[in-house]
Amino acid sequence: MGNTRRVGRTYRKAAAGVMCAAALAVLTAVPAQARDTAHRAPHWELKDSGAAGVRFRGLSAVSRNTAWVAGTAGTVLRTTDGGASWRNVSPPGAADLQFRDIEAFDARRAVVLAIGEGEASRVYRTDDGGTTWTESFRNTDANAFYDCMTFFDSRHGLAMSDPVDGKFRILSTGDGGRSWKVLPNTGMPAALDGEAGFAASGQCLVSSGPRDVWLATGGGARARVLHSADRGLTWTATDTPIPAGDPARGVFALAFRDRTHGLAVGGDYNADQPSPLAATVTGDGGRTWAPATTPPPAYRSGATWLPHSRATALAVGPTGTDVTTDAGRTWKTVDTGSYDTVDCAADLGCWAAGEKGRVARLED
Repeated sequence: MGNTRRVGRTYRKAAAGVMCAAALAVLTAVPAQARDTAHRAPHWELKDSGAAGVRFRGLSAVSRNTAWVAGTAGTVLRTTDGGASWRNVSPPGAADLQFRDIEAFDARRAVVLAIGEGEASRVYRTDDGGTTWTESFRNTDANAFYDCMTFFDSRHGLAMSDPVDGKFRILSTGDGGRSWKVLPNTGMPAALDGEAGFAASGQCLVSSGPRDVWLATGGGARARVLHSADRGLTWTATDTPIPAGDPARGVFALAFRDRTHGLAVGGDYNADQPSPLAATVTGDGGRTWAPATTPPPAYRSGATWLPHSRATALAVGPTGTDVTTDAGRTWKTVDTGSYDTVDCAADLGCWAAGEKGRVARLED
């Protein structure tokens, strides 16, 4: 009977994913002027976070009801009622920190990353919904600047820093973020001159499955994606078609739906600069990347796959949200609201967050 229930839940989730993907496909075909009357067209519904002065670049979707956001001024918020109300669960004494990534395992357990040079880069963990926090890592190397983190499961995770001594630095945890250690850099290829990660959405380091992890770069002569199949011990680097050659250009976010199929989005984050090749796709785990035939029209900083769909994903940025229904080959803008990051939970709870305290949930 237990197996029957599990199969039933899996079927219902997969069916829901197919229906939502189909609805998104319909949305991309509906003219903009007719969308207000489109029946059950998915759309972002803004939730009042009560934090209009905060920019949220860290986001973790646990479910349709539960989500965590993290941002400027050391702010962490949590909702457990679908965004109807938000609890300020910011770590005490963190007002001078800039949180750019948060990874939540459920409504009570979460790990948040603060970015910056030297001791500004820190990691905190909570086990009681943010009532209390423990600082589990503080960077003491003035040359390190941590950007993003990812977890393979509730115990094993990594965080990445911009290059130190010519190589990206990887931080590892095996106890859910309670303690961290710097991994040896012998398996890390040399960084390009000027190459770095972008702490824009918490998605410059992402994982899929128990061991695979990818790291996005920019700022150097080429925008690259680095891949490790052994939890960060050894890496290979591959060029992408996304333009680089400037500190503001490169790959800003990655999303992998399994260990082979992935998306990368980015461009030039300067508002007055074009981003003609803002998306690229891979079907071989990042060994090769092909440009989207119809990319998003502007810089995008966040991306996520729709759960239980093999072809539908979302990308967000300051000028809008785009949807692909063909695994990243073509994209269509479906919303012009400003968001920096996006994430979906297994129950199809998709959330987006960004400037001026903006948080939204995808609604049918």
